[in-house]
Amino acid sequence: MRVLITGAAGFLGSHLADRFVQEGHTVVGMDNLITGNMDNIAHLMGHKRFSFIKQDVSNYIYVPGALDAVLHFASPASPNDYLEHPIPTLKVGSLGTHNTLGLAKDKGARYLLASTSEVYGDPQVNPQPETYWGHVNPIGPRGVYDEAKRFSEALVLAYQRSHQMETRIVRIFNTYGPRMRLNDGRVVPNFIHQALLGQPLTVYGDGSQTRSFQYYTDLVEGIYRLLLSAENLPVNIGNPNEMSILEFAQAVVEIAGSKSDIVFVKPQDERIADDPKVRRPDITKARTLLGWEPRVSLRDGLAETIEFFRSRIH
Repeated sequence: MRVLITGAAGFLGSHLADRFVQEGHTVVGMDNLITGNMDNIAHLMGHKRFSFIKQDVSNYIYVPGALDAVLHFASPASPNDYLEHPIPTLKVGSLGTHNTLGLAKDKGARYLLASTSEVYGDPQVNPQPETYWGHVNPIGPRGVYDEAKRFSEALVLAYQRSHQMETRIVRIFNTYGPRMRLNDGRVVPNFIHQALLGQPLTVYGDGSQTRSFQYYTDLVEGIYRLLLSAENLPVNIGNPNEMSILEFAQAVVEIAGSKSDIVFVKPQDERIADDPKVRRPDITKARTLLGWEPRVSLRDGLAETIEFFRSRIH
């Protein structure tokens, strides 16, 4: 196949590009580098099956030649990023989705949207199945990301129903691994960075809020299977092993061999507004339709990620 991956210089987009190139496909990467980093794809530059276009997909996009698939992964994805770039976040979820859908329609290409567990908001149902409509504050600080993704899902399904396009939607749950940014602002790089520097790990509230963490290789495998499947409706890809943020902090300290303390701080930052109290995917659909489930343990994944951050810090 010849595929376009938007957000190709980002954490997830770059790993996806690696997978498609390794499978023998040709990849056109696209990124405006607002949060992406060329270091993530430097090893692919010059590869005969990889090319790169620097562009904002919120503007009209043109890609010469045939395309068999378009994977739309462009978007700020951490609270730090989408609160710093609220309007570009809304634009890439709306205009960017519209532009990439139009390109896929013109090329007769299959389309895959990177959606998020954030469409469930602060859920009142746990675990969250794909049938759950969510509990989202549309005008809160996080709304610029949550509502952009909810709108993009609606747009993808409208194109599928109106134009009989082949579309796929993956709802991504917390994912971590090498190539995350130290200043990402999310809990994994925050805790690892603090642990490696011997600083206290800052836990908001009492640490009882929960998350489910999956290693990036598991996510990439799920996305690859989903693209090749026949499922048009959203599919959760995440690790159903739920743990509290306090338990996660303790795991990071132990695996990093750190002497850091864990301190509890009162949430006062808008990044914490509407922060989900629970987060756990129901992956029945992924297991049934894709034969997929996560395989990498938290200990193994964290060890790899910690070593990546350790090399960057030093």
